Amino acid sequence: MPRAGSLEKIEKEIERLSPKDQLKLVEKLAHQLRKTGIAVKKELDWKNLYGLGKGLWKGEDAQDYVNRLREDRV
Repeated sequence: MPRAGSLEKIEKEIERLSPKDQLKLVEKLAHQLRKTGIAVKKELDWKNLYGLGKGLWKGEDAQDYVNRLREDRV
């Protein structure tokens, strides 16, 4: 891992690159991070969402709710 001084040197070198080359560098770094598993996108566990809306529509007819939403969009 680079020390703070080394990191500053790298940042200054990056600033000298054209925006196109900076973008290429970002893409390469992102690719490297994905390979290491650090930047892996986590999958959403839908089971954790079960029951979150419980009671939210208590006593309300589902079709009435949908109809009201549709009216609000107009």
